[in-house]
Amino acid sequence: MNHSRMGLVAVFGFGLGLVFGRGAVRSDADGAGRAVVAKTQAELAPKRDPVPADDGKLRIICFGAHPDDCELQAGGTAAMWAAQGHHVKFVSVTNGDIGHWREAGGPLARRRTAEVQGAAKILGITTQVLDIHDGELLPTLENRRTITRLIREWKADIVMSHRPNDYHPDHRYTGILVQDSAYMVTVPFFCPDTPILKNNPAFFFYPDSFQKPNPFQPDVAVDIDGVLEQKLKAIDTLESQFYEGGANGSAELIPSDPAKQQERRKQVREHHAARSEAIAKRFRTQLAEWYGKEKADKVGHAEAFEVCEYGRRPSKEELGKLFPFFEK
Repeated sequence: MNHSRMGLVAVFGFGLGLVFGRGAVRSDADGAGRAVVAKTQAELAPKRDPVPADDGKLRIICFGAHPDDCELQAGGTAAMWAAQGHHVKFVSVTNGDIGHWREAGGPLARRRTAEVQGAAKILGITTQVLDIHDGELLPTLENRRTITRLIREWKADIVMSHRPNDYHPDHRYTGILVQDSAYMVTVPFFCPDTPILKNNPAFFFYPDSFQKPNPFQPDVAVDIDGVLEQKLKAIDTLESQFYEGGANGSAELIPSDPAKQQERRKQVREHHAARSEAIAKRFRTQLAEWYGKEKADKVGHAEAFEVCEYGRRPSKEELGKLFPFFEK
């Protein structure tokens, strides 16, 4: 088989996997089949959002491993930035195509993309899902270039991601890829097709509970009580992951009785409200550093972030400008 035919078969086989589920037999097909594959690939191809004009507002880009991670970790703070006119973009580094107990492949990837697009409208931000298989993300040079270009294209002041020590390999490698881009975004001959950032952004990590090799230590904690309902509404759109339970769910989570369905949705909302409440309790000391003790003691729900040492190291004064929410 010559090289050109091998390339055609490989591309077509990849497309079949997206349409009919992963693990599908790779083979040639007729013109109609190729049209379906092309349509699916076009739907899942990364789409570049217009970069906002230079207007003096902050530019924030948040990376999550899957289509739900950014919304969980930074949805409240993103809504607050957006309400002040700042430009926020969420990027899912994988397409989430195995993140369900019943569905997989292209149909699930399209469903999860639609879910985060709905969440983005509620939060007032923009979103993008990269077409990398869920569970297969690796810290390759190609992926580092992709992340670097996205940060440059957004002309980011703030970049966020998971920490490199996390339970999920996609989370870990998202953290590594973003961390590895923290200096490269300023290097002219790395990805020379995309203009460099003359000022290195400030990079931040999301919280987790892992202690080894080092625990999460927040530099900023943000009161999200005023936007909690907005964040919960955004999370409500992510039905495949929370209402239906994602990869570890089951049919038992989806009752047929309408009253029980409403109760299930209430449980999901209460669970996520409790997550934000736990962050406020866990980082009450950091909240007090920013809001003063009296106000911090009244904060019911929060999000928190740790500065990555590999990007710019902002002073506390600059942190107050990057997170312009603190009034004691």
